[in-house]
Amino acid sequence: MKPVVLAGGSGSRLWPKSRAALPKQFLRLTSDLTMLQDTVARLDGTQAEQPIVICNDSHRFLVAEQLRQQNIQHGGILLEPMGRNTAPAIALAALHASLNGEDPTLLVLAADHLINDTAAFHKAIAQAEILAEQGKLVTFGIVPDSAHIGYGYIRSGDKVANTEVGFDVAEFVEKPDLATAQQYVDSGNYFWNSGMFLFKASRYLQELEKYAPDMLDICKRAIATETPDLEFVRVDAEIFATCPDDSIDYAVMEKTDAAAVVPLDAGWSDVGSWSSLWETAKVKDENQNVIIGDAILDDVHNSYINAEQRLISVVGLDDVVVVETKDAVLVAHKDKVQNIKNVVNKLKADKRPEFEFHREVFRPWGSYDSIDNGERFQVKRITVKPGEKLSVQMHHHRAEHWIVVAGTAKVTNGDETLLLCENQSTYIPVGVVHALENPGRIPLELIEVQSGTYLGEDDIVRFSDRYGRVETK
Repeated sequence: MKPVVLAGGSGSRLWPKSRAALPKQFLRLTSDLTMLQDTVARLDGTQAEQPIVICNDSHRFLVAEQLRQQNIQHGGILLEPMGRNTAPAIALAALHASLNGEDPTLLVLAADHLINDTAAFHKAIAQAEILAEQGKLVTFGIVPDSAHIGYGYIRSGDKVANTEVGFDVAEFVEKPDLATAQQYVDSGNYFWNSGMFLFKASRYLQELEKYAPDMLDICKRAIATETPDLEFVRVDAEIFATCPDDSIDYAVMEKTDAAAVVPLDAGWSDVGSWSSLWETAKVKDENQNVIIGDAILDDVHNSYINAEQRLISVVGLDDVVVVETKDAVLVAHKDKVQNIKNVVNKLKADKRPEFEFHREVFRPWGSYDSIDNGERFQVKRITVKPGEKLSVQMHHHRAEHWIVVAGTAKVTNGDETLLLCENQSTYIPVGVVHALENPGRIPLELIEVQSGTYLGEDDIVRFSDRYGRVETK
């Protein structure tokens, strides 16, 4: 069994924690691990091989770093040049997994789901494998504990012969209204659609060829010239751009007569909103509040409070969500958190940086935190991991002052190479080629003061870069 982890979502409903450059699958929301790390870690105890991870090109270093942090070996990090939904993504994974003539069973998982009962999850996987060996395309149906209107539903049909648990899929149903959802739950024949699947790679490709042949042809041509890039696998962007944008449900599962469903009762959630994080939290205070970080509450009930940087004080409110980050604060009624997408759309339309980035931005070499700025200056705190190096680069519009506050910096400043220790500094004039490296064994911390007529991140000309980013931005 080869897991396929889909890590390409945007997670916009969990703004301001989740941003385009750092979506929810890379955040620590339900445990001390990120959601991606949790997804892979819960496979311990199964016979799973190294997972294939599919992600957006811009998130590739986040995926690699988070897997490295957990000492997780992977079977390839496939880079989508652009999002084309789940059906093409899974097709790329199935084709990649079959390159050597193998036909593995694929366990398709979202990177941003919560599953509390790992043992029940493992048992469901084992039951689904039996069905997959019979040629079934298996989906996991969540046993509903409420009439939820935020999920699609699966209606189960006849029980599959020679299996302990498993039903033919009678129907996939779109998200219902509340009354209809209650009827579904009361009937006992409906499950929430989890978006998790298990099937043989060859069976998925056969059904895709039957119901979406153009999609399969494009994916075959896009991956035919797959090229390695460090530990990543790239497909042909120009070809893949012509691929239809379609989910696996629409492209295959709703059309095939081989769909089966295995019930899963394992404390599952897609963590699709701040209210779902309140619902699934294991620890609440005596007033049913979830409190993360530094917060003082008075006469507050049934609320979710998440403080990242500062003290939050809430007085006399019920059923609210308050989330604070370094650069934004969200206050919402718990019943209205789905409307956060309207805020995100507004941020995107206005081209505000809070749509894409946090104040602290992570890079493959470390991170930078923009701690102050004005009309002609910007101050950043830069952290460089041991042994890492920023690209050799130049700026047209800004000069930079670097002050080392911890660790050792190896600095290329024009024709000069410097070794700077704590409390030492250097000045990089406009137009001078420069680079920064951490030759030490501890993180390098420095303060960078930028000054000039334009301070945008796109004022970078890269001449060489160990991460394959040599282009003008």
